[in-house]
Amino acid sequence: MELKQELLVEGNDDLHVVAALCNKHNIKENFRIVDCKGIENLLIGLPVRLKSSVKTIGAVIDADADLNARWNSVCSILSASGRYGDIPDECPAEGLILEPVSEGDPKFGLWIMPDNRTSGMLEHFTTMLIPADDDLLPVVDETLSRLESNGMNRYSTVHHEKARIHTWLAWQESPGTPMGLAITKKYLTSQPSAYGAFTEWLKSLFEDA
Repeated sequence: MELKQELLVEGNDDLHVVAALCNKHNIKENFRIVDCKGIENLLIGLPVRLKSSVKTIGAVIDADADLNARWNSVCSILSASGRYGDIPDECPAEGLILEPVSEGDPKFGLWIMPDNRTSGMLEHFTTMLIPADDDLLPVVDETLSRLESNGMNRYSTVHHEKARIHTWLAWQESPGTPMGLAITKKYLTSQPSAYGAFTEWLKSLFEDA
């Protein structure tokens, strides 16, 4: 059966993290997760998708260093489409969900990683899933701090969080486990407060459509 609902994501890691969270929380698999292979492809393709027969379109993108720039890039596309009414000045903390003005146009949702409020990316969100009592993360932080203070880090400072979560994953029982599989293996587990808003946004966007 062809699914008439789509969730657009930037890359393969995003796809597997979202899929693992959906499986963990029994979220209905009534939408297709689409790896757009980069934010530029996602944004370029969005206007065309808004004209398609898809019932619901969601997008998960990274804020990166400039949350407002990411928000504005999507809002400009939504405004130009003419398919939605009032668009808020900023992304709601609980994620954006817009109903179309005309019947037959797609419902639209947006989540800006990590939490719609701060700059960052998928890795910031995933780090929030590390158990609060974990004893390895402080050692990871100490190690990275020492590397950076001595100028030994070969990654750019903007990718600190990528180095942080992947170092932590490298020290697990199965070293180098991808983020999505780490959720399945329960390396990454936490209180629902760490991811609850995101999974509730998914449910509201797709299960209520």
